[in-house]
Amino acid sequence: MADDSAERTEEPTSRKLQRSREEGQVARSVELTSAAVMSGWVICLVATGGFWLHEISTKFAAGFRFDRKVLDSPSLLPATFASQVLDGLLLILPMMLVAVTLAVLASGAIGGFLFSIKSIAPKFSKLSPLAGLKRMLGSHAIIELIKAVFKFGLVATVLLILLDKHFSKLIGMGNMGLEPAFALAGSLILEALIWLTLGLVLIALIDAPYQRFSFMKRMRMTKQEIRDEHKDMEGRPEIKAQIRRRQREIANVRMMKKVKDADVIITNPEHFAIALSYDPTADGAPILLAKGADHMAAKIRAEAKTHSIEIFEAPQLARALYFTTELDQPIPEALYFAVAQVIAYVFSLANVEPGVEPMLRPSPTIPKSMLFDANGRQLEPEAASV
Repeated sequence: MADDSAERTEEPTSRKLQRSREEGQVARSVELTSAAVMSGWVICLVATGGFWLHEISTKFAAGFRFDRKVLDSPSLLPATFASQVLDGLLLILPMMLVAVTLAVLASGAIGGFLFSIKSIAPKFSKLSPLAGLKRMLGSHAIIELIKAVFKFGLVATVLLILLDKHFSKLIGMGNMGLEPAFALAGSLILEALIWLTLGLVLIALIDAPYQRFSFMKRMRMTKQEIRDEHKDMEGRPEIKAQIRRRQREIANVRMMKKVKDADVIITNPEHFAIALSYDPTADGAPILLAKGADHMAAKIRAEAKTHSIEIFEAPQLARALYFTTELDQPIPEALYFAVAQVIAYVFSLANVEPGVEPMLRPSPTIPKSMLFDANGRQLEPEAASV
């Protein structure tokens, strides 16, 4: 049993995943980021390759041409050099912006976007030689080594194939003009980038799911950790209060939906409201569908008016029902007669005929044992208000 509790077989809870995010630990795939950046570059080169290569060759050639004024005034060389550097930076700036944008988007593709100070804070545990040895010999290090070897092999293979395929062209570049040489070099570089990018995309398609799986595996918890977390959450006062508040909200919503089925609402008239339902064809007692005090009582009265339900003011009866009857339960036997008077009166209003005097409004009599004040304290008969 002890061994079972030590095994990390349980999926991580949302709380543990949240704590890991706060510490900067999320699933990340470097290969996905590399593949996204390379794909963006290749697409930009394919879309604007001719223009871009032409501009590069033009700027490169311009760097070797100086007018007489600059040659006669060496003080102008720094400004000329700075101007050429600025032109080169402006030329590659769109490519850099594409790379940065794709890198940011790809980095959050599987683990979400996150910035955590804790992830960059120094940790003395990382200085431990034993911990470093474990990282070097662990399964993660082996996987990274395999990926590095595969990427090196991919680059070497692509370069060897292209070198063998275009060897004669590469030899002949020395006899070409600057612009044709740049065009040939650009086409060769673009071809190499396309094949390298396809390989990186293949690696990323394998690595991204693996990194997600590996991260969730590292986050797994033991059964004891699950139990301890539940105890910790249930023991926190704010969590308990939040749970109780949510339970009350759900119960109130469910209760308010039942008000429309009530036959009568008995009120205090302001502080309490009780919704009762009675089926004349059944043998049971009236059922309390909803009850509330103050704000909730006002909501019950408003809901009753919406559905044209009779509201009957009987302060002592309303308090007696509120403090003695739970939701969805029949009323106490001691209140049968008082409630029967009210229900008979309500039913008579629904069946009144023209020219017939309606039933007189009753004044329900409450048993002495059912007299309560507004705070739920039982009253003596002489202290009860009418």
